Amino acid sequence: MVKMQNKKQPGIVSLLLIITSCLLAGAANAAVIASVDRANVELNESFTFKVMVDTAIDIEPDASALDADFYIGNRSQLSNTTIVNGQISRSRTWTYVLMAKREGNLLIPPVIVGNEQSEPVPVTIAPPSNALPGEADIFVTAEVDHDESYVQAQVIYTVKVYRAVATRQPRLSEPNISGVEVLVEIAGEERSYDAVLNGKDYKVVERVYALFPQESGQISITPARFEARVLRDGRITGRKIFESAAIDVVVNPIPPPPDGFASAAWFPARSVTLSEDWSREPGSLPAGEPITRHITVTALGQLSTQIPVLDPAVSDAVKIYPDKPEFRDTAEAAGIRAIRRDQYALIGVTSGDVELPALELPWWNIDTGAWEVARLSGTTLSILPSATAVPPPVIAEQPVPQEEGEAVGTRVVRSDFWLFVSEVLAAVWVLTLTAWWWSGRKPARAPKEPEAPPIHKQQARFLKTARKAALAGNAAGIKSAMLDWGRLQWPDDAPRSIGIIATRVSLPLSTQLEALSSASYGAGDKSWDGEALAKAMRSFSVLTSEQSERPTDTLPPLLPEATVIS
Repeated sequence: MVKMQNKKQPGIVSLLLIITSCLLAGAANAAVIASVDRANVELNESFTFKVMVDTAIDIEPDASALDADFYIGNRSQLSNTTIVNGQISRSRTWTYVLMAKREGNLLIPPVIVGNEQSEPVPVTIAPPSNALPGEADIFVTAEVDHDESYVQAQVIYTVKVYRAVATRQPRLSEPNISGVEVLVEIAGEERSYDAVLNGKDYKVVERVYALFPQESGQISITPARFEARVLRDGRITGRKIFESAAIDVVVNPIPPPPDGFASAAWFPARSVTLSEDWSREPGSLPAGEPITRHITVTALGQLSTQIPVLDPAVSDAVKIYPDKPEFRDTAEAAGIRAIRRDQYALIGVTSGDVELPALELPWWNIDTGAWEVARLSGTTLSILPSATAVPPPVIAEQPVPQEEGEAVGTRVVRSDFWLFVSEVLAAVWVLTLTAWWWSGRKPARAPKEPEAPPIHKQQARFLKTARKAALAGNAAGIKSAMLDWGRLQWPDDAPRSIGIIATRVSLPLSTQLEALSSASYGAGDKSWDGEALAKAMRSFSVLTSEQSERPTDTLPPLLPEATVIS
């Protein structure tokens, strides 16, 4: 028995060495990504710094370099496993709460994980605010990143609630905007952090909204309103109201297109990039074989449905078949990051070199107030003759008995006949393959159907129709337009009634829709106010799934209870 165990020991040691080497190899190949929740912070304000590794490893990061310019507070970590189309991916994230030691433009140094490290992350640390509006213990601030903007250009609206004392039953109002038509999007999750102002410790709750004015003129944002019961000296006071200052934003009309792009679409954003990828190396392509090209437009400060369509024009030597584009919007501190991804299948028809021209997308930089052009370099495709074409058969030079009067060129005629047959077969093969692709794809060169307006424009039209119906007292018109709007807003879970929409939107629109629903279907003599409903439709937000799961008979606490100081 002892001998058998001794014989197994080398195998166990080898297994352990293999496991250890795999772990080290995983750490060596891991990508380390660092990010912050806010890139602009005041001194004495805390912010969140995250380090993510795109694999499952047990190596702790070396964050000692952060001590030079930052205080490190709470730390936490999270492991995540996802399965997409049978592919398993794992990641691990470490979260640090940081507070800068000095002002200025600082770099969070690289964090080392195994043999890899993250990129430095820039943050701007501004001087601390000294002037405190309103009461010293609780006050509200509101600001916009641009007090002058353009039609459809993003305006970031930030609301902060500072509290140095405990509160109960806190509620923060949603943006109440009047003036021109405005789309309101929530830019990221509500953030909570600590701040020190004039030597006083504050708990800060911050909400960021992305505003997209749809017309030129002016928008007026009423003061942000925070209501709460305040705990002082062990006693809870009655409800108190704290408000920020009101804000006005001038919305300029769309400027002329840039030189050289007379037909350029209006596309305002903070940054725009173009990228592409192929299903395989696009250098050489046999005729008749398909290759897939993906073109991705990424824009910060815009909605994905607003991204213009790029036309990847090619010559007649290549057939192109577009697929349905993919749209994705994500919220972050700098606003909405939009992605449009188009997919095209290309099939070479004629052999030779084909130049795919460079793509250019003019866009308006909302930070600099000037036109810029995003570019994607051109590509050369070498279309090779079809590898499956049938070659003409070789006729062996053998003596053939000739009948009297038979022409000497009979063999040449038969050779041309087989060449003709091979060409016909090759042509039929190409036509069959083309027909197969045609059945599964939309033909690029077919007569174009009129494009549907972007989703956000369709929604704006339905809301405008609903407001007109509300002012006219037309309940049926309101319901029809709002349900059409709801089908675009929630395509996977379209609401079937006005009452359902009421549970998914913010106050005061939810209250007005509930009144309309009750007047239509409830018992008793109930009325609704068309003018108040039309006003509520001008500015509201769509609630997240967590926010919408609330009782409809009471005002929801718009600040989560987790942020209450106790």
